Amino acid sequence: MRHHLILRIITKLLIAPILLFALYVQFHGEISPGGGFQAGVIFAAAIILYGLVFGLEAAERAVPASFVYGIMVSGVLIYAGTGVYSMALGGQFLDYDLLDPHHPVHGQHLGIMLVEVGVLFTVAATMILIFYAFAGRPTPISEEEW
Repeated sequence: MRHHLILRIITKLLIAPILLFALYVQFHGEISPGGGFQAGVIFAAAIILYGLVFGLEAAERAVPASFVYGIMVSGVLIYAGTGVYSMALGGQFLDYDLLDPHHPVHGQHLGIMLVEVGVLFTVAATMILIFYAFAGRPTPISEEEW
């Protein structure tokens, strides 16, 4: 893709708005369509676009696989930790009301936001790792034969 200068410039210009839109979908997911899953896929799409245009090696330098694994694990821990914390407070798994006993509505908002952040981390990291796995596998035929 080195000879596609316009595509490379447009991609660099689009990465930040795509990531910003993912955050918009994430933080407005509880009051409108969207949430952690959609935001995670949009976030991963920005990294995948970067990898498609600039190459897998460049994407892995920008977002190393070890970092992505850490994000995936932390997403699962945030999700599960929210549920376990509510159980430790004497409620059921993901009983958000207990997160703020004086204002149960605030506890609901906090619990939903924590769970959605966990889903965002897990989905984005999983999508990126799937891309890394498929893009990095050897092809059975060379480009000349294709």
